[in-house]
Amino acid sequence: MAGKIAVLGGTDFVMPFSALGVDTYAVEETAGEIAENAEKIISENYALVVVAENIAAEAEEVFSAYEDAPTPCIVVVPFTTESEGFATQALGQVLKMATGIDILQGS
Repeated sequence: MAGKIAVLGGTDFVMPFSALGVDTYAVEETAGEIAENAEKIISENYALVVVAENIAAEAEEVFSAYEDAPTPCIVVVPFTTESEGFATQALGQVLKMATGIDILQGS
């Protein structure tokens, strides 16, 4: 499956992806700007969206409508700050949907 990739996060998070030629959306940690960029990503029909964990909670409202859709595949990854547990929780939900089992229970 071919498709475009988008990366949503702070400037430091998206910079390495930009060097790889991936479409990046650098945002400050304001809920309005994050939601606006998340909506723009959805409208551009990306196949994969990589979201920095520190802003994932603000983008969740926009992306949650697509969690059962085959695309975009939304992946939350931790960054240089201490993990907030959001990435692990998001991964657990995806694994539960795929397997029917809460694999990360108790983590």
